[in-house]
Order: sequence, then C-alpha cells, then structure tokens
Amino acid sequence: MTDVTDGVLHTLFRSEQGGHEQVVLCQDRVSGLKAVIAIHSTALGPALGGTRFYPYASEEEAVADALNLARGMSYKNAMAGLDHGGGKAVIIGDPRLIKTDELLLAYGRFVASLGGRYVTACDVGTYVADMDVVARECRWTTGRSPESGGAGDSSVLTAFGVFQGMRASAQHLWGDPSLRGRRVGVAGVGKVGHHLVDHLRQDGAEVVVTDVRPEAVRRILERHPEGVTAVADTDALIRAEGLDIYAPCALGGALNDESVPVLTARIVCGAANNQLAHPGVEKDLADRAILYAPDYVVNAGGVIQVADELHGFDFERCRAKAAEIFDTTLAIFARAKDDGIPPAAAADRIAEQRMAEARAARGY
Repeated sequence: MTDVTDGVLHTLFRSEQGGHEQVVLCQDRVSGLKAVIAIHSTALGPALGGTRFYPYASEEEAVADALNLARGMSYKNAMAGLDHGGGKAVIIGDPRLIKTDELLLAYGRFVASLGGRYVTACDVGTYVADMDVVARECRWTTGRSPESGGAGDSSVLTAFGVFQGMRASAQHLWGDPSLRGRRVGVAGVGKVGHHLVDHLRQDGAEVVVTDVRPEAVRRILERHPEGVTAVADTDALIRAEGLDIYAPCALGGALNDESVPVLTARIVCGAANNQLAHPGVEKDLADRAILYAPDYVVNAGGVIQVADELHGFDFERCRAKAAEIFDTTLAIFARAKDDGIPPAAAADRIAEQRMAEARAARGY
C-alpha cells in the first residue's frame, strides 16, 4: 500500500477486511498530505463519517484504523436511523506540526473526486475551522461553522447523546435514570468529555476525571470547583473504589484484557469509538456483570447533527433526535436479554438487519 502518486486515487477493494466497498489512499507531495478514505457501506445512502488527523506509526496502522472506524460508522448511522452508510478518513501526521490550509485543500479535492459517495466531518485532530477550509474544495463537507453555512461544533450533541445512553443504562440496571449521587469516571475531558461532565454535574453526579493533558484536567477543575476530582491516569480511574459508571471518552481500545478484569464500575458508557479492543471483550464484560452501552449507539449525537446539516440545520430537531438514544439504548438491552447475548452483539444484529433490508430494497 505504498505505491501512491500525486493526484491519483488508488482504490482498493478489501473484502477480506470487513466487506468494505472502497479504500482510497491519497497523497499530495506539495502539501505533504497522506490520507486514507475508507467507505464501508453505502447501502443506506452516501457514507458519512469524520476525518481523523493523527500521527500514526505507519501507513498500515492508519489503514487499519480507517477500516475499523468506517465499519463503526455504518453501524452507528444505521442505529441512529440515518439514511447514510459508513465511511471514515484519516490524515497521517501530527496536526500540530503539518496541518496547513494547503494540505486541507488537497484533502478536500480527494474527497470531492469521490462524487458524493463519502461525506466528511470533524473527528480527532480536526475542527470546525478545518472543515471550512476543506469545504472550499468539496461540497460534501459537514461540521462547518455557522458563518459558512454549517452547524458548528458537533461535540455538544455527541456528549448529550452519551448522557442519554448513560441515563438509559442506569434505568436498565438500577430502575432509575437519574445519576444523582452516582460516581462517574470520565477518561478524556476534551471536545466531548468536558460537555459530558457538564451534563453529569447538572444531574447531580459526582465525577472523577483524567486526561493525558494536564491543562485539560486543570480547565475542568476550574469549571467545576465542586463535585469533580481528578486522578493521575486511566489505570487509577478504572480501579477507583465506588465507581458506578466508567466513561471512556478518548481513543479506542479502552476495554481490553488488562482493563476489564480490574474495572470497578457496573456500567461502561462513553464517547470513544471502538472501545472494545478485540472480539470477545463484550463477553468478558458480561461475565463480570458489567453493563456495556455500545459506543457507536450512544455517541451518535454528533453524526445526527452533521447529517442534519445536509438538509438545513435545526438544532432543536437534532437535539430531539439525539434524545432518542435513550430509547434506542433501552431497546438494545431488551434485545440482548431476549436473545441471551451481550448488548454489543444485540446492537450489531439490529444494525445489520437494517442494512440488509436496505440492500434488498435497493436490489443490491
């Protein structure tokens, strides 16, 4: 996957890696752009998913992340009731060092060359201002600023949706959706995490936070001088005594062979994508009687927002749709109980059923 030349899309069909429809490697030597665009499915409509800007150790690692994230977006969009398939893009490199308008414009031209099969938005390492630049070359860009005709920061509704998933989890496990008096650990208080802490404090929860960036922790403690404490790292957080809910809100793979055995919380519900490090972790959680709210279900508020942007953004309409994550999460728990399977498997079944029905209806 290293034979990439300027201005050329190398389209790879990788059916052995999750049935993806298309994988595109992009390179522009003038701007320094190296990117991967993965389209998992267009059964429900154009693939929709954000652009991650991250210093991957290798091109292979970047491709693997794009494939996983794109597949997750197919399931997320299906469970959110959107008429969109799943896609994701990753730009390889440290955004603090190489991000320029020229690079983003070059990336926009690659996305535009797909003719609307993939619609992009923000993700880790990209922001509203970046999408405004990308949109100068590509009309299939969401997550833009209101001044540029967009909806602005999607992290607001992402956090709101996670909060609804958390309330549904509490309802299912404890018979009461209120989080008052519950102790919630939030790992990662960046774009989404700090909004989630706001919701938790408003609902009366006690919050424990951690983040790899000391300044992010400092800001959240200054914002909430009461009811919020900090621990040194994620390992200390997942082992914290009296933790009711654990909310992974940073990068994926938070639930793995090392973290699950020592996790003290009864519920896991967070904003991070791809929280399950590998197949089988969902069963490990179930075996320990830890209720897992599938990440792609509860963190769908952001994609609900950017999808609405394509049709003329209305915040209250989006907020109402994001509030439905509460009922969707409860329905998944009910399906899991009926089928005798973990919630992650139940969510997959529901999403796959919707995609299969759409493929059949469209004659795939």
